[in-house]
Amino acid sequence: MIRIDKFLAMHGYGSRAQVKKLIHDQLVFVDGEVIKDPKIKVDETKAEVEVNGKQVTYEPYQYFLLNKPKGYISATSGNALTVLDLIEEPYPDLFPCGRLDKDTTGLLLITNNGPLAHRLLSPKHHVEKEYEVIVDLPLKEDLIQEFKKGIRLNAEELCQPADLIILSDYMCHLIIREGKFHQIKRMFQKVGYEVIELKRVRMKNLVLEDSLLPGTYRKLTKEEITELNQFE
Repeated sequence: MIRIDKFLAMHGYGSRAQVKKLIHDQLVFVDGEVIKDPKIKVDETKAEVEVNGKQVTYEPYQYFLLNKPKGYISATSGNALTVLDLIEEPYPDLFPCGRLDKDTTGLLLITNNGPLAHRLLSPKHHVEKEYEVIVDLPLKEDLIQEFKKGIRLNAEELCQPADLIILSDYMCHLIIREGKFHQIKRMFQKVGYEVIELKRVRMKNLVLEDSLLPGTYRKLTKEEITELNQFE
């Protein structure tokens, strides 16, 4: 059971104050009856809720695809701007699924689905993450095989095989299936390159489209959510 004002706020109908106005204006119905008290509790899984004639479908989890700009940290709180500062919807318990460095840009999944995030980030599921990388020196063809074998970062850390796709002298795409600390920058450093720009363009089936500008986001489609939850 959940208060009707909280339920509607969770589903994008504004702040508690904005929801109270909807209730005051008698635009909220539960099981066909007008609601006048924002404190009334409803069974969110069974109740038929309507706002201004539109049915509100219960969604336990939320999913947003964010195009992370530089200068934001992948955290829920901190001494700097966080990626959650870019999300306007009042959904509770949102967090970034994985991390992008403060100066790294691109695709970041924002959700409140903890079990799914755990599976996506677990190395045993080998979820692909694809990055656009710009380096300081011309890329050599033999790097493709080096990354395919797995880059050894140090005596204890050996990276899983990665796919390097050279696009131009200084630009490539790199597909990895794990997420070690500063992994891509360290991998290129081991083979004599410095990463100048790093942008994530894909995670599993989620692709960052050009129309999604830095600092903006969108909800995932039902098809994307379904595929995102599928694991071998």
